[in-house]
Amino acid sequence: MFIPLHDSNDLKHIKLQWVTWSLIILNVIVWGITELAGADSEFTTATVLGLGFIPSVVNDIAELQPSLVLVPEDATYVTYSFLHGGLLHLASNMVFLWVFGDNVEDAIGHIKFLIFYFACAAAGAFAHALLLPASESPLIGASGAVAGIVAAYLMLHPKVRVWVLVLGRIPLPLPAAIPLLFWVIFQFFMVITDTDGDVSWAAHVGGIICGAVLVLFFRRSGVPLFDRTIDSPKAVIHKTPQPEPVKAASPSSPPRWGR
Repeated sequence: MFIPLHDSNDLKHIKLQWVTWSLIILNVIVWGITELAGADSEFTTATVLGLGFIPSVVNDIAELQPSLVLVPEDATYVTYSFLHGGLLHLASNMVFLWVFGDNVEDAIGHIKFLIFYFACAAAGAFAHALLLPASESPLIGASGAVAGIVAAYLMLHPKVRVWVLVLGRIPLPLPAAIPLLFWVIFQFFMVITDTDGDVSWAAHVGGIICGAVLVLFFRRSGVPLFDRTIDSPKAVIHKTPQPEPVKAASPSSPPRWGR
């Protein structure tokens, strides 16, 4: 479809998107550890089974061996999002998080953004389990959380210009609404039509819905939706004040500038 490269959207409320960067670094570290161990190693297999989200286990249809239980079942609603199956899987999620995450973090604040991220990840897992309640395959990847960020960005900044690589080779600057709305529609289309694939489109849809709802309540006071003009000291573009025209004055009195 498309790869986001850069957006022309400066931060207004924070100096550094440290939560976004921390999440990217943590995802890369976890992927690096499993990659060094080997995709088919016992360590990686145990990690995926122990931290991945398995619907049949969460729904008490199946049970993991005690030696594979690394965290409580409910914790896997979040831990699965830090695991990735390969470099392409990791890179695609992290690029979206890097381009769009900073502005969502800016709009809702650091701590709320972390909660927002985990909530969207959990919503993605929940939707996946709702569609495939008896699945014994572990769900992994940050796609659900990232989908929530995409939805929030679309509601906050649909008019912002985003450079995207269309079809993997054509760089274009487009209003965010064009590629992101197409991406969102595509996820809903695929969850209906692709029921046997390896991609959990349901997790994407769950994240999208959660992100779209939460941004309504999590955004800072004064932060608008859909790029509407806002009357906030941090958002107003400050211009150098210009003096008022000189008023007519008598020859005996000096001219005065408007205040």
